[in-house]
Amino acid sequence: MNIRELVATAYRDAHRKGWHDRPRTFGDCIALIHSELSEALEAYRAAPYAPGSDNPYMTGVRRVVTTGPDGPDGKPEGVASELADVLIRIADMCGELDIDLEAEVLRKLEYNRTRPYRHGGKRL
Repeated sequence: MNIRELVATAYRDAHRKGWHDRPRTFGDCIALIHSELSEALEAYRAAPYAPGSDNPYMTGVRRVVTTGPDGPDGKPEGVASELADVLIRIADMCGELDIDLEAEVLRKLEYNRTRPYRHGGKRL
C-alpha cells in the first residue's frame, strides 16, 4: 500500500464508521491525532523494563514493545499499534482535506536533505 492508498482507505473507513457524520474542526482532528500519540506514550510507559540494550542511550530504560499482546476483544495493542493509529488518523484528515500526503512527504523529504546538520541549533 502506498501513501495515497492509505489516505483513501483511512478516509473511506472512517467515513463508513461514522467519524464524518458530524462536521469536525481542524482542532478536533489534531486532538484525535494527539490522543493516539499519548496512547503510544502510555503503551511505552507500561512496557516492562529491559535488562539491557545494544543502544547505550536505552540501557536500563523501558523497552519499546513494538507489538503488544492483543486485548481481550482481539484489538491490537502496544506502541506499534498506537503509532499505526497516528498514521491512520493523519491519513483520514488528509483525505477529508484533500491533501496529497504522498506528494507532501516526498517534497518535505527532498527539502530536508538540503538542510544543514542539526539545523536550528536545538538540543534533543
